[in-house]
Amino acid sequence: MSKRFTLREAEQMIPQIREWMREAVSLKSRYDEAEHAVRALAERIMVMGGIIVDSKRAAEDKARRENTGLHLKSILDSIQESGCLVKDLEKGLVDFPTLLRGQEVYLCWRLGEPAIQFWHGVDEGFAGRKAIDQDFIDHHEGEKTN
Repeated sequence: MSKRFTLREAEQMIPQIREWMREAVSLKSRYDEAEHAVRALAERIMVMGGIIVDSKRAAEDKARRENTGLHLKSILDSIQESGCLVKDLEKGLVDFPTLLRGQEVYLCWRLGEPAIQFWHGVDEGFAGRKAIDQDFIDHHEGEKTN
């Protein structure tokens, strides 16, 4: 069972999630650049039937890709361990599980938004976002405390 947040608990996490997501988005971009360089070299070798390779540059690109990937994985693991769900790294979408009238739904936040203002059902995704209103606030709940 995943952690469930109240709106207040999720809001309190936004500064840390924002920091992690900014770094993750940046790392994803750097990873993609390194991956492109590695693939481009492999394609040139295949097309040309072998070429003289700048082995130092190729090793640097591979190391950059590997190190960036490991760092990105570490950040994504931290977000997941906090109980949040990264839904779209390119858009910076993060969901916070909560219960609404006993049904699991997600508080939905996107990098760049000042606060959590939307929620959606687990099968609806970003396109199904609904504004958080008083009814939602009155009928949602986080973890049960014993």
